[in-house]
Amino acid sequence: MSKEFNCSIKRIRFDENYQPADSTRLTTNFANLARGEHCEENLRKTLRMINNRFNALAHWDNLTADRYSVEVDIISVDMDIEGNGHTFPIIETLQTTIVDHKDNKRIDGMIGNSFSSYVRDYDFSVVLPEHRDKNLASITPDNFGELHGKLFQYLLNSEAYNANFHKKPVICLSVSTSKTYYRTANQHPVLGVEYRQDDYSLTDDYFHKMGLTVRYFMPENSAAPLAFYFSGDLLGDYTDLELISAISTMETFQKIYRPEIYNANSRAGEVYQPSLKYQDYSLTQIVYDRAERSQMAVTQGKFTEEQFIKPYQAILEEWAASYDLKSEAAQRAAAKEKAIRQQAA
Repeated sequence: MSKEFNCSIKRIRFDENYQPADSTRLTTNFANLARGEHCEENLRKTLRMINNRFNALAHWDNLTADRYSVEVDIISVDMDIEGNGHTFPIIETLQTTIVDHKDNKRIDGMIGNSFSSYVRDYDFSVVLPEHRDKNLASITPDNFGELHGKLFQYLLNSEAYNANFHKKPVICLSVSTSKTYYRTANQHPVLGVEYRQDDYSLTDDYFHKMGLTVRYFMPENSAAPLAFYFSGDLLGDYTDLELISAISTMETFQKIYRPEIYNANSRAGEVYQPSLKYQDYSLTQIVYDRAERSQMAVTQGKFTEEQFIKPYQAILEEWAASYDLKSEAAQRAAAKEKAIRQQAA
C-alpha cells in the first residue's frame, strides 16, 4: 500500500447562523453568502429557496408542498501529509439531510453537491495561467490535475470517508459557457431531459481525473441543464429524494451565482449555448459578490502553493508517482474483510 495520509472530517451546519470556518475558501458559494450586513437574511432566503424547490420536485403525496425540508451540512476534509498533526484543508463539500414532516423521519440526502478545493484553485489560477504564458501552443501542462485527482480518489477510499458516508459523492455544477449542449430524447422522471455535448470542457476533463463521469440534465421547470459528476451509476445508485436534494440545493446556488443561465426568463432550447452575457434574466433577492469570488481565486491558489504544494512537493510527487487506485482499493477491502473476520472470531 502506498504512503498513508491521515484524513479527518468535520461538519458545520449551513443555517441562518452559519459562520465560515477559518479554513473555508472565501470564494465558496455558501461562504460568500454568509458575509456582510445581509448575511442572515441571505442565508434564510437561500434555505427557503432550497426547500421550495425540493417540495416542487417531490410533489407526490405532497399536496400542500410543505412535506419536506432540507438540512445542509458543510463537510470539510483536512489531510495530514507527514503524520505530525499539521493539516491542510483538501476538500469542502455538502451533505444534505431530508426531513419528512409527514412521516416524522429523517432521510439521508446527497453527499457531494458543491465542490470546493484549494488545490483546484492552485491548478486553475496559478499553474494554468503560468503555463499558457510560456506555451502558446499547449492548452494545459502535462499531468495537469493528476495530483488533485489522486488526492480526491484517495479520500474516497479512506477509512475516514467510508466511516462517515455510505455512497460516493455526486457533484452538481454549472454547464460550461464555452460549450454547446444538445437536447436528447432521454428523459428521467427526476433529473429531467438529458443534454449532451461533443467536446468536453476543461472542467469535465479535470473531474475525469478525479474518477468522475459527467452527464447533463435539465430538471422540470429549470432554465438550463446542470452538470452532474459521479462515479458508478447516477440513475441507479441514488434514490429520487437524494437526486432531488442535489438539484434543489445546487440549482438554488446557481440561480444566485449565475442568474444569466439558471434564472433566465426563457428555458434552454434544443441547442443551447450558455452565456453570462445574456440579459433576459431575473435577480434573486440575495446579495452575492461575484467580482470578489473571481479575484480571490488567485489569492487562494497562491496560498495553496505556499502552504501545501511547496512544503510537501517531494512527498506528494513521490506518492503520486506510485499511487495505484485499484491496488489501494483492493488492499483496503482486504484489510476491512480481515478485520471483520477477526471480530467474528
